[in-house]
Amino acid sequence: MLAEADREEEEDFQRFLRRVDDIANLVQGLNSADPAVKERTIAEAEKRLHDQETSREEESKTTVNRTIINTRASDVANAKAVNADGFLAILEKDAKERAKQRKRNEHLANALKEKGNDAFRKGDYVVAIQRYTEGLEKLKDKQELYTNRAQAYLKMHECEKAITDCEWALKCNEKCIKAYFLMGKAHLAVRHYSESRQCYEKILQIDPQKETLFKDCMNEVNLEEKRMKDEERAMKEVQSGKLAALSIKEMLQKLDRPDQNILYYTGGIRLLTGAMKDCTEQTLFRTNNGFSILKDNEIVRWGFCAERKNAAEVDLSVSLLFLWQAVCTGNEENQHLLLTQPDVNAQLPKLLSSGVSEIQKETLALISLYSENENGRRLLVRHLDLTKWLQILMTFVKSTDARASSAMNILSDLTKEERFKTQCRVMLSTGVLPLFTHLLTSAKLVNQAALAHCIGIMGNLCADVVIRMQMAECKECWQACLKLVDECFDVSTPKYQECLFAVLGLMMNLLLESNVIIQYFAVDISGRCMSLLRDKDGRIVTAGGQITSNYCIKTLSICTRSNRQAQEDLVKSDKRFSVLLKLLDSENEMIVGNAAFCLGQCLAVPGAATSLLNSNVVMILLKHAGGDATRTSVQENAAIALGKLCVAESRHIFQLRKLNGLAILNSSMKYIHSI
Repeated sequence: MLAEADREEEEDFQRFLRRVDDIANLVQGLNSADPAVKERTIAEAEKRLHDQETSREEESKTTVNRTIINTRASDVANAKAVNADGFLAILEKDAKERAKQRKRNEHLANALKEKGNDAFRKGDYVVAIQRYTEGLEKLKDKQELYTNRAQAYLKMHECEKAITDCEWALKCNEKCIKAYFLMGKAHLAVRHYSESRQCYEKILQIDPQKETLFKDCMNEVNLEEKRMKDEERAMKEVQSGKLAALSIKEMLQKLDRPDQNILYYTGGIRLLTGAMKDCTEQTLFRTNNGFSILKDNEIVRWGFCAERKNAAEVDLSVSLLFLWQAVCTGNEENQHLLLTQPDVNAQLPKLLSSGVSEIQKETLALISLYSENENGRRLLVRHLDLTKWLQILMTFVKSTDARASSAMNILSDLTKEERFKTQCRVMLSTGVLPLFTHLLTSAKLVNQAALAHCIGIMGNLCADVVIRMQMAECKECWQACLKLVDECFDVSTPKYQECLFAVLGLMMNLLLESNVIIQYFAVDISGRCMSLLRDKDGRIVTAGGQITSNYCIKTLSICTRSNRQAQEDLVKSDKRFSVLLKLLDSENEMIVGNAAFCLGQCLAVPGAATSLLNSNVVMILLKHAGGDATRTSVQENAAIALGKLCVAESRHIFQLRKLNGLAILNSSMKYIHSI
């Protein structure tokens, strides 16, 4: 009976939608500027009216008295007699009345929807469902009411009703992403994994931009399906009486005994850790409430959360960290549950800052389980407040052991998450930059491999415009960077050179900004770059190969573009442009392009072009502008520099003629916007 009622309701709804479409099409046809279309529409409207009157006539007849005259016959005749203009007026009036009624109903439905939304926000899902239902009585084809009611049904765990409402919503709007999303959730709740995946695949088909949502939803389905299979498998092992499976529950029961010595719990936790062999034991730990050990055991919680831990509390904390590593390795469901424990959530940053090396080491190891994969990172950024983590983890640069590299690896992984970058903004100016500046100025005293990694991480964070802007406006940060560059002339170790490369890359990223601080330091920055590029013994440039040259010339080109004093100082320090001419001969086109750009900027300095008269600069630029370079940007920069050279010093034109380069230069003029 219920299925029959649903079918009748759906047929009624479909008829309603068809009538709405038919009326809309008739009104559109009657308003058409095409006389033929208008005439066909009038004929169609008259036919529909005749059919409707005929239907009413049949309904009005009775079997009691067949001699009763049909009183509507004259009405039909009168309707047929109405001329086309009169009929059009009647139909338009009817359409307007229907539109007004729909508008009134839509207003009422919206008001009821808002009342339902308010009840939903308050958690009163029963009232919310009532209001949405009342709204649908006013307006059957309002998609939002179906999806909102489906969401309320989901909260009430009435998944089948939620699925039905989503299907109705899709009849109203076949591309409703919210309907497919909620339907996927409902199918997942009743373990219809295949159907759930199909719903989420529809979302991606409708909007390819929803790829992140799609991945999250599919991952949720996969995890839930795996969780159920794991738990079924684990239960079978318990039922079959396997000793390893039974021992997990037994050990957890022993740990649940109250008021034991802290050493008792530490020993029990270590035994439990040793029993974690595979997914079955991890699953049984979860299903037997193993994660409640902190919440339910006051002594364990007290020892783990103590601010200043004694030796026994340190041992207990390390044991717990070992246990959680064993329980969470390769098990995303357990990773999720661990982070939902309030004490764990609150204690992780405190453990990292504890100063106890063994606790820090195992805390880093636990966090690495999350950070090394995309799903784990998302759990971290979703469940933890990471605003202070950049500062906390950066502190490990001072460590001389493996903690430094572990911390930097975690940071490097976390920077892949946009939400982490957003959280980093909060403490950047007040906490992170002062620490970072201190590390740069203490480069000789800290773990230099970790420092190089840290500088690179800060460079990656510069992809965030807000972070880059704050760093570029930090005067102390620029001073620290320049100090590290200066010290590289005295320190020739490979690790220190890595710090140099990283700092050059960082400065290059920061120079994407333009502010008074950068203008202030532009001359100093360009001076350091020139010193690196012309280092007499070649030690600095050759140590990093083309990396250093590339970073230096890129940084130099940015500084000379925006600062006249930097241009003049470059010309003064290298009057014959020996450094730039050498770079123009490089096989690396990025270096060549930036060198040509830099040269073009410096030719604005009086006398600069004249100092190049006896050089082969014309031939070099002509070669690059003429098409030897594969990069269009290199051709552009070379052509612009060549044009500026000839304008600034006309005697270069004679050399250009000897090389038959005027035609090449003319063909390259399309690149020259202003010389």
